[in-house]
Amino acid sequence: MKGSEAIIESLKAAGVEVVFGLPGGMVIPLYDALYDSDLKHFLVRHEQGAAHMADGYARATGKVGVCIATSGPGATNLVTGIANAYMDSTPMVAITGQARSDLIGTDAFQEADITGITEPIVKHSYLIKNPKDIPRIFKEAFYIASTGRPGPVLIDIPADMQLADIDYKPAGKINLPGYKPTLKGHKKQIISAAKAIAAAEKPVFYAGGGIITAGAEKELLAIAKLMKIPVTTTLMGLGCFPEDNDLSLGMLGMHGTGYANYAVTHSDLLIGVGARFDDRVTGKLATFARHAKKIHIDMDPAEISKNVAIDIPIVGDAKDVLAGILAELKKMKREPKKTAAWTDQVIAWKKKHPLHYKDEKGSIMPQYVIEEINRITKSEAILCTDVGQHQMWSALFYKHIKPRHWVSSGGLGTMGFGFPAAIGAKVGCPDKTVIDVAGDGSFQMNIQELATAVCYNIPVVVCILNNGFLGMVRQWQELFWNKRYSETVIACQPDFAAVAEAYGALGITIDNKKDVGDAIRTAIKSKRPAVLDFRVKQEENVFPMVPAGKSIDEMIGGHKT
Repeated sequence: MKGSEAIIESLKAAGVEVVFGLPGGMVIPLYDALYDSDLKHFLVRHEQGAAHMADGYARATGKVGVCIATSGPGATNLVTGIANAYMDSTPMVAITGQARSDLIGTDAFQEADITGITEPIVKHSYLIKNPKDIPRIFKEAFYIASTGRPGPVLIDIPADMQLADIDYKPAGKINLPGYKPTLKGHKKQIISAAKAIAAAEKPVFYAGGGIITAGAEKELLAIAKLMKIPVTTTLMGLGCFPEDNDLSLGMLGMHGTGYANYAVTHSDLLIGVGARFDDRVTGKLATFARHAKKIHIDMDPAEISKNVAIDIPIVGDAKDVLAGILAELKKMKREPKKTAAWTDQVIAWKKKHPLHYKDEKGSIMPQYVIEEINRITKSEAILCTDVGQHQMWSALFYKHIKPRHWVSSGGLGTMGFGFPAAIGAKVGCPDKTVIDVAGDGSFQMNIQELATAVCYNIPVVVCILNNGFLGMVRQWQELFWNKRYSETVIACQPDFAAVAEAYGALGITIDNKKDVGDAIRTAIKSKRPAVLDFRVKQEENVFPMVPAGKSIDEMIGGHKT
């Protein structure tokens, strides 16, 4: 068979059912083979959209997302999406076409060194030089992408490799001597962690996206309930612990809840799981959880003590490690009396410093829109976002109760991510209501994917919080740059509802608060791609907020403990 047909067989062997892509000259053989296959292909309007769709599909389903692009500009258009997946540890296989192997290095038409370009943002990359390697390389790529700390793998395939005849044989057993992720946590360290938890009087869980990747939500909940330990999550960890539980503190960090930041600051034991102590969480490193002994459980040994010195490091799968700690705690038969005063204090902070905003007459408050989405969907929707103020309002005012229902760009902070990611999430979870909350700036960065959504009738609801600004940058300019709104005013906007209608989607403009709920319900019931343009209050800010370089308990919009 042809190399291109071997690619299809290798994808099917990996369990792939869905791919997102855009053809070009150097992948014509692959697309010709795809024509006769039963793989479902979604034709995007820009390769960046394909990468984000594969990303959203992967996050919502837990499967590996797959995207395809041709060589040169097609491949480089994937780069932002690959970097986004790398920063957020999303399993993805990106397939790119390449100039014929005998032309590589000659500046051939649409040639780009995509393996070199993406080297810092992939777990691994392959340039296929022998078509016989196709089955083995694809099997390895999916294994690497989905095991250990997940991430993107790139496979670059010269056109002549796709056209070559090969004697196809399914790949055998994987043998990667240099790649052996540690799944089992060290027994002595697990016992040490359990003892530290048993001895703590003010413990706090700091739970990240690694909990969701590992499927460790039940173990986290079990330990928290057994020992009465409050749980705060990162942006990527939203949904790993139900926010309707009394022990939930919501998100911590720069835009975290006041009570989460106070709890971390005053804790005597911080148990980080599947989180990486990034700067948006820690604020001023010297004062972050300064009274606390620190446990860090993570699949990636490179994350341990990278930013914060750790007292008890445990490398391993979060589900395995937490199950081990839970078993040790049960052996100890310790009653959580030591933490009673602490949980009372945390509950008091939650009552004293709740999330709030001023509901101004005559304005649609962005927080109210999020609350209405939450109320109408009963916290059951898959919520996707871009990056900025709308992202933080969605993180704070939507109640996240389930894993894999929050799809947002955390590490790279990619404007234009949310809408295509929502399309991918809906493809992967067709029975779920999928809503993309967007900014008026970010939505325009991949607005062309409305054509993809309409073409395949993918009923994603886009809720634009339209304030006429690049909102988060404007907020920083207001607070720290004397309101000098340099190039953040984007009042010259298209009529988003009319744009949606032009593409064939449903479009509604909402100017009055009383119409917010009806518009959301109408869009969901329409079973069509829909764009809701909410004209919200223009200069509303996200609070609480920790200024850059400050301790996380020094919040604007918060109160001192």
